[in-house]
Amino acid sequence: MSTLAFSLILFSALMHASWNLLVKRSRDKTVFIWWMFLTSGGLMVLALPVVGTFPLPSWRVVGLAAVGAVCFMLYHLFSGRAYRSGDLSLIYPLAQTAMFWVPIWGILILGEQVSAHGTAGIGLILFGAYSIQLRALAWSEVIRPFRNLRDPAVLAALAAGFIYSVGAVIDKTGVMLYSPFHFTALLVAFMLLFMTMNIMRPKYRGRIMAEFRISRGLVIISGPVIMASFLSFRYGLQLAPMSYAVPARQVSLLIGVLIGVLFLGEACGRIRFIAALLILAGVALIRFG
Repeated sequence: MSTLAFSLILFSALMHASWNLLVKRSRDKTVFIWWMFLTSGGLMVLALPVVGTFPLPSWRVVGLAAVGAVCFMLYHLFSGRAYRSGDLSLIYPLAQTAMFWVPIWGILILGEQVSAHGTAGIGLILFGAYSIQLRALAWSEVIRPFRNLRDPAVLAALAAGFIYSVGAVIDKTGVMLYSPFHFTALLVAFMLLFMTMNIMRPKYRGRIMAEFRISRGLVIISGPVIMASFLSFRYGLQLAPMSYAVPARQVSLLIGVLIGVLFLGEACGRIRFIAALLILAGVALIRFG
């Protein structure tokens, strides 16, 4: 992975952790995320005179953006369903199984080649991401999430990880066919459309402006942050193999742990510390291996 691609992926990870922090601090999270996408979409429209108007996209590009938006919406839907009935320590590791599928799709579908050092790095990141919410350093705890594969929460978490990996393939294909900025703008537009259809339901009546009044400052900050996260990742994805870029972005988990400890007063236990080191070692292998 080139220095530029690696730098873009790391910056994307920082921005990804930052907008997740903003969502965590908001009150009505579904409505706040809608405001966040509305703000970022508006900023992209304002940026068009600088980056250039949309080149005429093919139907394939439009279809990729639409299907990619569906994938990421389904990822959040399945994650939400899993968390409603499953413990964080059970669901979170299973959702990280996307990192298992991504290199497979990269090799089989995109024809990417992964070196021995890269494979080891991906493995370390996967295990670190999987382990970061485990409750004990024991084999029984590692396999605990897989003990009941009939549990609806377990199935939803596994589905979330699988769908995210499919979305990553669509992302990679899209930015290789079309400008990363314009493809990201299409993706955001479709996601905003789908989210708008959701919050137009009667249950959200009155909640949209209420959330804006309460979280106005967070909304204003969130737009540039998520736009920076989306754009830097997709520009990095254009320059690097998907098999490396998506796992390397998991350094956002390490950043999230640091944010939790430094700004939210969360405890950093031995497992989180070891998992963070594994992720860091894996990212180093991908970059320098």
